[in-house]
Amino acid sequence: MTAVIVLAEQEWRARQEAYVSRMRKWVDPHQQRKALGQKHPVLDFLFSYYSYRPTRLLRWHPGPDVALAGDASEFLSWTGYVQTPEGVTLSRDLLTAQRRESVSFVRSLLAATQSRPPRLGCFGLHEWAMVYRTSEIRHESWPLRLGSAGTDTVVESLPIKCGHFDAFRFFTPEARPLNTLQPTRATQIAMEQPGCLHANMDLFKWSYKLAPFTPSELIADCFELASDVRELDMRASPYDLRELGYSPVPIETAAGRATYARLQAEFASRAAPLRTRLIALCTQLLDPEDND
Repeated sequence: MTAVIVLAEQEWRARQEAYVSRMRKWVDPHQQRKALGQKHPVLDFLFSYYSYRPTRLLRWHPGPDVALAGDASEFLSWTGYVQTPEGVTLSRDLLTAQRRESVSFVRSLLAATQSRPPRLGCFGLHEWAMVYRTSEIRHESWPLRLGSAGTDTVVESLPIKCGHFDAFRFFTPEARPLNTLQPTRATQIAMEQPGCLHANMDLFKWSYKLAPFTPSELIADCFELASDVRELDMRASPYDLRELGYSPVPIETAAGRATYARLQAEFASRAAPLRTRLIALCTQLLDPEDND
């Protein structure tokens, strides 16, 4: 049987409070902007493209095979928590056959991504390809730094090497043939690589897809990485966001591309241990005897 870690009430409450405080600095401003009807071209992505609701983000979970001693009755109103002699814990009954299949996919995707060297030559052109030869601009309230014609020229003058399907699917029809890769959902495991900004932002997605089994501290680490990566994603985009305090990374220049590749490599290094932790969590869920 898998050993259960018992947390004293003082310990788990301290972790819970620290986590909620950590996440409120992101959730509270988002909810305030939403109440005022204000859009943010950088930070809204973390709450709109990613589907983990802010209220869920503020819930602390200890992770699998952990029992909360003392008065943890508040957790019993959440799906999956049960009372045991050791304390309140997550029931593995949540791991239905369908859920195990999902966990297995996540592990396969992350392990395949982890096995490859990072490729750093895409220069964030996916955001440029999303506005190529179109008047339908996703962030219509913000101007393009180089204008429409200048943006199109950049797309046509640099090789596009996007292998991330969930970025590629937003390319304009005119931009898709310009991509040297043609990723599909079916080739996702075969194509994702650890230098990709979106693959590293998506660690947040995989962390909450595994919830409530994901320890919330790991979700927070993945969320903060996604937030920082998103900033580079939009600084290197064709949009002019200087009014919001985001200085551009001008990938239309050699110096800008060098800066982008350097920061991309730093994010790949930062993402690697988070990817390892998520793979280990999947293994703990699927093969608990390997963690004894």
